[in-house]
Amino acid sequence: MTEHNIDTSSIESLAGAMRDGEVSASDLAEWSIANRELRGETLHAYKTWAPDRFRAEAAAADAVLAAGIDLGPLQGIPVAVKDLYGVAGYPTFAGCPRELPDKWRSEGPVVRALRHQLATVSGKTHTVQFAFGALGTNVHWGTPRNPWDGENHRVPGGSSAGAGVSLWEGSALLALGSDTAGSVRMPASFTGTVGVKTSKGRWSTAGIVPLSTTLDTAGTLTRTVTDAVLAFAVIDPQVSEPAHAFSHRLGTASPADFHIGVCDWYFADCDPGVAEGVKAALDELAAAGARISSVEVPELEDSIAMFKRGGLAAPEFASFINNEMTAFRDDLDPNVAARFEAMESVEAGEYMARCSQRLDLVRRVRDSMAGFDAIVGPTIAITPPTVDEVADPKSYHRANMGASRNTSTVNMLDLCAVTMPVALDAAGMPVGLHIICPLGEDETALAIALAFEKVLGTARQRLGVPPLCA
Repeated sequence: MTEHNIDTSSIESLAGAMRDGEVSASDLAEWSIANRELRGETLHAYKTWAPDRFRAEAAAADAVLAAGIDLGPLQGIPVAVKDLYGVAGYPTFAGCPRELPDKWRSEGPVVRALRHQLATVSGKTHTVQFAFGALGTNVHWGTPRNPWDGENHRVPGGSSAGAGVSLWEGSALLALGSDTAGSVRMPASFTGTVGVKTSKGRWSTAGIVPLSTTLDTAGTLTRTVTDAVLAFAVIDPQVSEPAHAFSHRLGTASPADFHIGVCDWYFADCDPGVAEGVKAALDELAAAGARISSVEVPELEDSIAMFKRGGLAAPEFASFINNEMTAFRDDLDPNVAARFEAMESVEAGEYMARCSQRLDLVRRVRDSMAGFDAIVGPTIAITPPTVDEVADPKSYHRANMGASRNTSTVNMLDLCAVTMPVALDAAGMPVGLHIICPLGEDETALAIALAFEKVLGTARQRLGVPPLCA
């Protein structure tokens, strides 16, 4: 095993070390497998874990590089894949108690982009069943454990429940998630990792089990913003320059280059330490030159009001189950099944009215954000609850809405966003800073996050290491 410090190295530096012969893809795979074996099922990040396949992919990546074929910076990099994505050779359960039909094993463009560089798949991570949940719980397979609480089993955030956990576990260096109301950003915020919610339509969702055809987006979770930028450059079909050039270009910005709007709406009803942690980070950024002022976005309240009625995701999910996955309806998680009758009762007229209202809000929010490069606030207002605290339906629903309140607005209003860890709350749990940009401004969101990370530091530098991963 190499002596290269994988725990603290960026993906780009590891890629360079691979080409210098200091580390190999097989070394990275063995590091991942050893970390997983060290912690056993304590963190419970994966639904499917296949170390022999993982090793074989790493050996192939090494052999290709040894032959002088350099496919890109993710060659040999371990990637954990949310169990909504089709991955050849792996079953897809989508959080269900049994495997989905074979069609859901097919790889879409996001996975293929990683395959083209011979990234290795560490395994498939747990998800909330059919991605319909903000907390990360799963009655069929168990709930991954948030590594930041060494005594209590706290939720990791959903629906990409195992994604952030896998990064701190050390079994992956990059994780794929999907985001319909915050399902990348919620687990990223709750676990102290970086989450990227791409603009709708920017990355294809083909090969991913759908929740809402209108709102679904693919995204990534990483240990740092630096890693997120590199992964974006590899996956994104609109980036034409080499990944290292893209990363360098975005990295030339400083906080002073951006006008940031602080939106008080996002700070409402925060648990102790959440608002304080974000405000302290913003004060540091202002001292570093960021131009920060207050902004009002009235469309947020209208969008959350629609979201609380089920928005578009609920009726679209009900249609998917009733028309394509009827055999799985009786297997639905009780927290989902309890609301299913209300989901499927939304009539066509009401659905169309919601579509029209949402598009009107999308048009209006552009004016509200005019003059600002981004608006910011806490990614999630609440502390991750324990599994016991959300065991009954009423407490689950309350926490589920509390977790998704801030993040869901981004999907409903066709925005893009990055969440990055900036503090620990009063319970010692991670707090995310939510950087929100207009549709199509993904590079701006990443450039801002990268500039902020230079001032604030990475999660490991700023927050330390979770108790269960020390």
